[in-house]
Amino acid sequence: MAKLDPARIESDFRINALGAFLAVQAAAPALKAGAGEASAGVVLFSTVAVAQGFSHHASVAMAKGAVEGLALSLAAELAPAIRVNVVAPSLTRTPLAEAITRNATLASGIASMHALQRLGEPEDVAALAAFLVGPEAGYVTGQVIGVDGGRSSLRTKG
Repeated sequence: MAKLDPARIESDFRINALGAFLAVQAAAPALKAGAGEASAGVVLFSTVAVAQGFSHHASVAMAKGAVEGLALSLAAELAPAIRVNVVAPSLTRTPLAEAITRNATLASGIASMHALQRLGEPEDVAALAAFLVGPEAGYVTGQVIGVDGGRSSLRTKG
């Protein structure tokens, strides 16, 4: 926390929470118009760190917590025409996480904290997002769903 400054916190909030709001606001008219008989789906992204309280995650967890609150409010406000859900992954092998995942020892240590004993892959997150915007998820709204190898809810023997 000592290394965080208000400019960094404001930047994280603008990118994550305000960015999510502006994207949904811009897309809502087209989503409502194209929904027809089925509702349209919106997926926003958070992090397992919101619910788990990881150290050194204060700024991003605060910003992503705002995304989760936004999603729940929008799910109520935009229903029934638009469904809004959140995907909350754990550490995933993406360019953003490369500073951590390229260190094999660090990545292995973090992977061992997950029940499935591995880090997430982009395809893991994408599969859930694709499901949530599709017609198969027509009765799913206002949910925060972890794609986290069990990190948010399971404690394995160690």
